[in-house]
Amino acid sequence: MACNPLSADLDHILRRTRSLWEELRGGRLFVTGGTGFFGCWLLESFAWANQELGLGAQMLVLTRNPAAFRLKAPHLADCRDIQFQAGDVRDFAFASGPFTHVIHAATEASEKLNNETPGLMLDIISAGTRRTLEFAARCGAKKILLTSSGAVYGTQPASLTHIAEDYAGAPDVSNPRSAYGEGKRFSELLCAIHGSRHGIETKIARCFAFVGPYLPLDAHFAIGNFIRDALAGGPIAVKGDGTPFRSYLYAADLAAWLWTILFRGVANRPYNVGSSQAVTIAETAAAVSRALGENTAVTIAQKPVAGEPARRYVPNVTRAATELQLDQWTSLEEAIRATARWHRRTI
Repeated sequence: MACNPLSADLDHILRRTRSLWEELRGGRLFVTGGTGFFGCWLLESFAWANQELGLGAQMLVLTRNPAAFRLKAPHLADCRDIQFQAGDVRDFAFASGPFTHVIHAATEASEKLNNETPGLMLDIISAGTRRTLEFAARCGAKKILLTSSGAVYGTQPASLTHIAEDYAGAPDVSNPRSAYGEGKRFSELLCAIHGSRHGIETKIARCFAFVGPYLPLDAHFAIGNFIRDALAGGPIAVKGDGTPFRSYLYAADLAAWLWTILFRGVANRPYNVGSSQAVTIAETAAAVSRALGENTAVTIAQKPVAGEPARRYVPNVTRAATELQLDQWTSLEEAIRATARWHRRTI
């Protein structure tokens, strides 16, 4: 894997997690959602650690379309330590034999699906989680990691600059657009129930916003769209007024966090995953322009409304920092540059 363009990032992940991998030696790992943004980083870092440490572990990845993934990442599709199973997360056939660990990262993180067919969104999340948990119990898994979401908190109050795991808010169930967040809340509850019933250590990662290689540049992720605009020569277009606050964790840091939570996190104790460094959407666009060194123009479609409360989606990550010694090791501008470099390879 010496020619892997992500080798520096994968070395970074391994440095942060080296002492944790021993429990996977000779193990078998089952992963749902292994071909998406999160999944690709999990596969990349697993394959790297497996080779570098000689773990002799195996991974089975559930995907709806193995052939499409082969076109996207042929080096992962050809990795001898990773196998693929075609199927839908809601009703996939159970693989034979024991598995030591399960990662459930499959979800439809599609704003379009959530807005237009929220019932389907809710069904995919809830039925997929139930099916995966049933499989974890059947195959004898010791640990399962659920990639949940900061959406479980509902709308972050304007007075709360950073939202912590003990915040008692929730999505507005009278709003159909809450299907994604409420589905994730239900998934966490299912993990608590199945973990207690079957003696499985269920680990919860409440994920916020991220940037890095494999992030789509044509979806609903603002920072991805800004990088796309900059790579095309600009202008970088902010569709709203630019005032909402977000924060972005680099994908290599994300992978290190997820492996650490799986291996060391306290069972049924959620951990926020993300950066605590809040920036507005307008500041994010400016950071993209600055990081890529093009001085690309930034346009903002709407003017801020005077007196309107700030809209925020920013985690408090004190729990992950103090209990698991996790950190944001990569700056936002470094993350933007790395993402752009990776995407330039295919432009």
